[in-house]
Amino acid sequence: MKYALALVVLLSMLLSGVVSAETTSTLEQIKKSETIRIGYRENEPPMSFLNKDKQPVGYTIELCLHIVNEIKSELKNPNISTKYVPVTASNRFESLVDNSIDILCGSTTKTLSRAEIVDFTQLSFVTGASLLSLESFNVSDISDLKGKKVAVVKDTTTYDSLNKALKESDINAKVISVDSASEAMQVLIKGDVDAFSSDQVVLIGLALTHEGEEKFAISNNIFSFEPFALAVRRNDAEFRLIADRVLSRLNRSGQITPIYAKWFGSFTKEVPDLLQAMYLLNSTPE
Repeated sequence: MKYALALVVLLSMLLSGVVSAETTSTLEQIKKSETIRIGYRENEPPMSFLNKDKQPVGYTIELCLHIVNEIKSELKNPNISTKYVPVTASNRFESLVDNSIDILCGSTTKTLSRAEIVDFTQLSFVTGASLLSLESFNVSDISDLKGKKVAVVKDTTTYDSLNKALKESDINAKVISVDSASEAMQVLIKGDVDAFSSDQVVLIGLALTHEGEEKFAISNNIFSFEPFALAVRRNDAEFRLIADRVLSRLNRSGQITPIYAKWFGSFTKEVPDLLQAMYLLNSTPE
């Protein structure tokens, strides 16, 4: 009886430890470690990428840094450090689930199926899938892919949207899966594929930051709706609320406009109507 009681106590302690570990909030972790870990993509300009000094920068990174400042204020600790953790299209959600990062800051499309794995903040951007090609290849629309090869990063919403669009348009094109936008650009420049499909805003950023002599063409047409959001761990309402509060404040105050201009002003002077509407709809009052 004495041994049985001891076993029950031991099991209770173990189970209590498991529950405690599982319910530790992101904010509590940051308070204890004095570090917030930002997951980012290394080559998704102008949303999230490495600059010439190999430092993470971009539109979404800047939004996340505003959130970092809010967390410092919330925890009354200005010494909280920021750790950048590179992620890929394949492991970005897993990195949140396994607690390798605290927030995912990149060009991530918010979907209901993904919401079964992670939680999302309110929207941070809207765009759509399009096509990038060398000017000499003359690919301006899905119909131009007939009999051609098109690269797309695997484990992205664009991969599914591209295959769906090709099927619906009865276009016989060969889809080449790649691991990253960098790899897609390499095979495009070498002529191994005729086009690269990704979010239009990312394609624009890649074309603008490419340092070679190649001349690119980007299709004006989009064939999907891609609402971007930041991703956080599921069921952590306190942390998600901080992120939503920051995004709402940036939208309400108009501070989002100079942030947009900083990262997109080189190829567009005004905020597109659809994005302007998204900013307005996500100006949630305090």
